[in-house]
Amino acid sequence: MFSAISTVMGCYFSLCGAGETLAPKYTLDMVRALLENGHHVNVTTNGTLTKRFRELEGWDAELLRSLHFAFSFHYLELLRLKKLDVFFDNIRYVKSLGCSFVLQLNLCDEYLPYLDEIKRVSMENVGAWPQIAATRKEVALDSKVLFETALSDEEYIAKGREFDSPLFEFTVKNFNVKRREFCYAGAWAFQLNLLTGELRPCYHSHRSQNIYEDVDAPIRKMSVGCSCGSLFCMNSSHFMSLGVIPDIETPSYADLRDRPEAGWYTSEMRAFLGGKLGESNVELPACERMAATAQGRADNAYGKARSLGGKVLRSVGLKK
Repeated sequence: MFSAISTVMGCYFSLCGAGETLAPKYTLDMVRALLENGHHVNVTTNGTLTKRFRELEGWDAELLRSLHFAFSFHYLELLRLKKLDVFFDNIRYVKSLGCSFVLQLNLCDEYLPYLDEIKRVSMENVGAWPQIAATRKEVALDSKVLFETALSDEEYIAKGREFDSPLFEFTVKNFNVKRREFCYAGAWAFQLNLLTGELRPCYHSHRSQNIYEDVDAPIRKMSVGCSCGSLFCMNSSHFMSLGVIPDIETPSYADLRDRPEAGWYTSEMRAFLGGKLGESNVELPACERMAATAQGRADNAYGKARSLGGKVLRSVGLKK
């Protein structure tokens, strides 16, 4: 996923792999190319591939100040593999280079007996508790999404709140809340499959463009508008915190992730991710907003019809 912040300041690319993002050798080549073209980059990682982090040695300091790591804290797996020290050593290393980071824990039932232990280990190593991400059951995005837990919603939320995590609070606040305001995803922000080149406004959109087929062709910008087909903003802590829905006041991306008392972000990264997309993009006049919403509704109808047609063909054995 990447979000267009400004033609002057560049874009913010947030990279996340289906497995470990840093496993492919080309990942850092791609990151460096993006940084050298004036962009800011986040890499989501399990934090265990020390050799990849050591490849950052010798990079220009200005590039490193534009690099952000989201360290996924797989606590029990790190203990099992005896890599807890490696994990935190790598966090300290990227911080020493001038990069910014967030330590993030997906709250799941397996961690419940260890929450105090996790707090202590985090405080000892990075000066603060981790930010908490809610773990969700996402069997289908067209029916109600539930928390992945045996606890009641109230009990699960209470456990997450023990960490005083702005990220968790924002996620819970927007969980299963249908968004009907005008959204600029598709004009100010996009979701990109780096393998195929498929570019979409966001996760639920039926509209797409393959930007690899003609790299000289302009990106077609069309806001989702008031026609979002998703039950709720599935990645609100990214898209909404960056300001894709200007009518909703939200904490900034940095406010949700940084632990200022522990200095996880550099001042430069804090300034960049503390901004909003509306500061460097122009909102549409009313007539164009209406057109974008109408187009979005047409796209949704097409997508539903296509999905239904596929189900029918599969039911009669004409499609796998």
